[in-house]
Amino acid sequence: MNRTLFSFILLLIAASVVKAQDVNNRNDDSFAADGYRNDRNFGRSDSIQNNHKIIPRGLRVWTIDERFGDKHSAVPDTMSYMYMNSIFTTGLRSEFNALGNLGAPRQNRIFIDRSSVSEFLFTDPYNFIVKRPSEVLFTSTLSPITVASYNTAGNRTNGEDHFNVLFAVNAGRKLGAGFQLDYLYGRGYYANQSTSHINYSMWAAYQGERYQSNLLLSLNHQKVAENGGIASDAYITHPESFSDSYSEDEIPTILKQNWNRNDNQHIFYNHRYSLGFFRKVPMTKEEIEARKFAIKSQQAQAKQKAKEKARKEAEKNGEEFDEEEFERQNTSSGRPDDARIAGDAPVAKPKANDDRLTVSLQDSAQMAELAKIPTTKKDTASQWMKDEYVPVTSFIHTARFDNFRRLYQAYQSPANFYANNYYASNTFSGDSIYDRTRHWSLKNTVAVALLEGFNKWAKAGVKIFASHELRHYELPTTDVPIGSPSVKFNGYESWNKHDISIGGQLLKSEGKALHYDIAAEAWLAGDRAGQLHIDGHADLNFSLLGDTVRLAATAFLHRSAASFYMNTFRSRHFWWDNNLEQMIHSRVMGEFALKKIGTKVRVGYDLLKNYTYFGLQNNRRANGDNFLIENLQTNVRQESSAISLLTLQLQQNFSIGPLNWENVLTLQKSSKKDVLPVPLFNAYTNLYLRFKIAKVLHCDLGADLRYFTEYYAPEYIPGIGAFGIQETAASRTKIGNYPVVNVYANFLLQHTRFFIMMSHVNNYSGGEYFFTPHYPLNGRIFRVGLSWNFFN
Repeated sequence: MNRTLFSFILLLIAASVVKAQDVNNRNDDSFAADGYRNDRNFGRSDSIQNNHKIIPRGLRVWTIDERFGDKHSAVPDTMSYMYMNSIFTTGLRSEFNALGNLGAPRQNRIFIDRSSVSEFLFTDPYNFIVKRPSEVLFTSTLSPITVASYNTAGNRTNGEDHFNVLFAVNAGRKLGAGFQLDYLYGRGYYANQSTSHINYSMWAAYQGERYQSNLLLSLNHQKVAENGGIASDAYITHPESFSDSYSEDEIPTILKQNWNRNDNQHIFYNHRYSLGFFRKVPMTKEEIEARKFAIKSQQAQAKQKAKEKARKEAEKNGEEFDEEEFERQNTSSGRPDDARIAGDAPVAKPKANDDRLTVSLQDSAQMAELAKIPTTKKDTASQWMKDEYVPVTSFIHTARFDNFRRLYQAYQSPANFYANNYYASNTFSGDSIYDRTRHWSLKNTVAVALLEGFNKWAKAGVKIFASHELRHYELPTTDVPIGSPSVKFNGYESWNKHDISIGGQLLKSEGKALHYDIAAEAWLAGDRAGQLHIDGHADLNFSLLGDTVRLAATAFLHRSAASFYMNTFRSRHFWWDNNLEQMIHSRVMGEFALKKIGTKVRVGYDLLKNYTYFGLQNNRRANGDNFLIENLQTNVRQESSAISLLTLQLQQNFSIGPLNWENVLTLQKSSKKDVLPVPLFNAYTNLYLRFKIAKVLHCDLGADLRYFTEYYAPEYIPGIGAFGIQETAASRTKIGNYPVVNVYANFLLQHTRFFIMMSHVNNYSGGEYFFTPHYPLNGRIFRVGLSWNFFN
C-alpha cells in the first residue's frame, strides 16, 4: 500500500509541476512533424533563454521495409489515447492469450493478425519486446527529445514494474540517431512465475540526397520462471470446495525452479545510392521554424562573442566596459523579420506599343510556389526555398545478422512428468534439465530500383533483387544412438544451411487516391528451394458525402518450408527428426472504412494446406486436491488436408458530445477446430467520457471490457516455450466465456500522460478467468502509469 500511495503522490506532483508552467489551450496529443505546434515557454534552451529564442520542436518517425529499407510514415508513441492499455502483455485490446503475469508468453487469438512463425520460433511468444526491424521506429527530430515512461502495480512481493526511456537527436538535418531502453519486471501474483525482460536498441538514419542509410542494433534478454500452471483450476473456479482459503501466491503450481532464458542480438543495416536530379520546392513550416531558430542562434552567439571581445579589449586597455553603449552601437535597425523582398530576379516584359517595362513575379517558379503561402508568412523567396533531390535509379544493399541462444533449465521436475528421457540426467551437476540451442543467420540482399514519380510517365516504381542467407544451428547430441542403453550427452552438433532467392516488386505509394504494392520472391537453391511468396496490396481512397472512404484489398500466396526446429529438435525430453512438406497458405482480405463515422470492416478468408503445429499430450491424474501431470510429450504435427478459416471484423466508434463508445467485434470460423482452434466471437468495447479540466487537463474517464467465447485454446508448453494443441481427450480444457472489466482515468497535460486504473474490477470468487488453460489471470489490481516528454 505504501508503494501504491507513493506512486500516486508522484503522479500528482508531476502533474502540478507541469501545470505550473504557462500552458496554451490546445490538445497536443502528438508532436509529430505534421501536427506540430510550438509552445512559447516549455522547452527553452538555457544557453539562449535570455535572448528569448524558441527551440523548434518536431518529431518525425517511420518504419522501414526489411528488404529495401523504404520508409513508411508512422505515429510516435506519445499519444494519450489508450495509453492505460499499452502496458498489458495481452495487447491494446486484449487480443492475445497470455499466462497472466506481465511479460509472460502470448499468442494472438485473431488469426489474421497473428505474426508468421520466425526461424527461431522460441522468441515468437515475446514479440512485445523482441522487435523485428520493420517494427522499430526510426527518428528525425528538430531538437533533442527524451520520452520516459513508467508504470507499476502491486508490491515488492508480487508487483509489476515496466520502465521505458527513448532518446532521439539529430546532428544536422540529414543525420538522426537515438536509443531505447525497455525494462520489464513482473514478480508474479502466482508462485514461480516471475519475468524479467530487457531490450536495448540503438538506431541511426542518414537521409542525404544521393546516399541514404539505416542502422539498427538491438540487444535482448528474456528470463521467465515456468510454473506449468496451477495444480487445479478449482482453486479459481470453485474455491469453496477447499477446506482452507488460498491467496494467489499460495496456490500450488505444477513446476518450480524451472526457467526459460533467451538472449539475442541483432544488427540491421540498409543503404542505397541514388541517381537523379535537383528541383526547387518550398520548405515546410517546421523546416522554416528550424531555419529561423538556427539563424537567430547564430546571431546571438556572434553578438555574445563580439561583446566578450570588446570586454577583453577594454580590460586590456585599462578601460571600463560600457555594456549599454555597446548594445546601442551594435543594435541595427535593419529589415524587420516580416519584410518582403522578391527572391528570383523578376522577368521584364515590354507591353505592346509601349516602351515601358512591366514586371511579372509569376514568371518565377519559386514565387509561384510561395504564392500558396499566406502573404503574412512570406519571407524572401530564396531563403525559404530548398533543393529537393529527385532520385531516378537506386542501388540498394541490405545486411542483417541475427544471433540467438535459448536455454531451458530446471533443478526439479516432478516424477513421471515427461514421457521420454533421451539421455542421462547427470550430464550437468545440480540440473535435472539443461537444454541449450544456438542459431545465427546472415542475410544479404542487393536490389536495383527505378523509383516512381521522377517523371509523368513513371507512375509506379519497379525493383528487382537477389538474396543470400547463411544459417547456423547447434543442438545437443549423444554418444550413442537414441534408444540404446546408457545414452549420455556428448556435446553439440551443428548444421549450416544456405539459401538463394530472387524477386521483384511493383509499387505505387505516392498520391492520395490509388496505391498498390505487388511483390514476389522465389527460392532457387538451398534448403528452402521451391519456396514461393507472392504478396499484393491495393487501396483506393475517395470522398463521399463529406466523408473519406477507404477500400483496400490484401492477398498473398505463400509456399513455405517449416522452421528448422520443426524438422529437427533435440533436448533431454523432446526429440524429433522430421521431413515436413512445405506449407501452402493463401489469404484474401478486403477492408472498407469510413473515417468520420468511425466504421471499419475487414473480411478475410484463409486456406492452409500442410499446416504445421505442435501437438501436446499429457495425463492429468487426480492426487488429493490437486492434479499431477504425467507422460507429457510434444510432437510436430502436419495436417495434409486443407483448412479454411473465415474472419469477419467490425470496428465501430460512436461519439456524442463528451461520450465515446468504441467497439471491435470479431467472428472467426475454422473448418478444423481440433487443429486450428479459434474463438467463434471476440469482443472489445470501451465506453468513456472525454473532457477538459481548467481548459488544459485532458481527461478520459471510463471502463472497457474484453470477452471471447469458449474454445479449446492452445496450451502453453514450458519445455519448448511455445503453444501447442491439446490432444489428450481426457484432459482437454476450454477457456473463455468470462468478461474482464477495467475501470480507468486517463490524463494528458501538455506533454505528460498519466493514468490510474483498477484492472479486472469484476473479479469475484468462482470466476473462470483464464486466457490460457490452467494459467489464471491476475485478480483486482490498482495500477498507475506516467509518461513524460522532455525537450532540450
